[in-house]
Amino acid sequence: MDVIALGELLIDFTENGVSGNGNPILEANPGGAPCNVLAMLQKLGHKTAFIGKVGKDSFGDYLQETVAGLGIDTDNLLRDEEIPTTLAFVHTAPDGDRSFSFYRNPGADMMLKKTEIAYDRLKDTRIFHFGTLSMTHEDVREATKAAVACASEGGALISFDPNYRPLLWKDEGLAREMMRYGFECCDILKIADDEILFYTGANTVEEAIMQFRQRHRPTLMCVTLGREGSIAFYKDLRVQRKAVLREDTIETTGAGDTFLACVLHTVLEQGIDNLTEAGIDDMLRLAGTAAAIITTRKGALRVMPTREEITAALTDR
Repeated sequence: MDVIALGELLIDFTENGVSGNGNPILEANPGGAPCNVLAMLQKLGHKTAFIGKVGKDSFGDYLQETVAGLGIDTDNLLRDEEIPTTLAFVHTAPDGDRSFSFYRNPGADMMLKKTEIAYDRLKDTRIFHFGTLSMTHEDVREATKAAVACASEGGALISFDPNYRPLLWKDEGLAREMMRYGFECCDILKIADDEILFYTGANTVEEAIMQFRQRHRPTLMCVTLGREGSIAFYKDLRVQRKAVLREDTIETTGAGDTFLACVLHTVLEQGIDNLTEAGIDDMLRLAGTAAAIITTRKGALRVMPTREEITAALTDR
């Protein structure tokens, strides 16, 4: 495998107009950050697999069929007999940004145990990716750490995206502790501006970056700044790019996952040992362009842009 990811696979209910009675219409979109990353990587021609758990219900059926239909290996996607598939409701602001409400108390993604992981697969992947939603509760936290250890021992690069969702953490201190775990073991990091501010407690993003890099030094680190673009850090290099903004943006679900997938694509294509300043700039341009495309669509997992769409958008700029 090129990339194996572990974590949440769920239904994102996104707003899609208003009914004749004035009620909001919600569309059931397959989602979950780790699988969104894999979906984009599949579009870029990579071989991927997912580790996780959904309920043995109609939503679980839909998710399993959807993920397999995208070409993502689902051999280690399990079904829980008792706990339902996790649901998320996405509330979209006028500028396209979003907030979330979760039905996950518990949800099937939390039920994954370390004894249920196919470790042989993890010993034969180039990159292993995870986030913090699989760190909120004890069993799935142990499973995540066991998977990270196995992949790392097998020589895989470790990719981490905090994907911090405050409503899913009862204890902010535990959230920071789990973020710290990811920061200390990852080779590739994608972190959003609000997440690095939360973790460091700094007042500005620049101050937060300075504090963070005094504590943690992943080989490749990308900070996403929303409408302000992104910054990459690699060895002694700092490369910054403005955001790709589109007038037809609908909402930003999946933008960060699309961005990260393009970063991982660059590492898979070029390796992580000898990246150049020009190569990192190209990486950020590719990632920003792909992320901008996904903001024009409802959902993420099933509607990731193709390589041809991204190339055409890059040519237009």
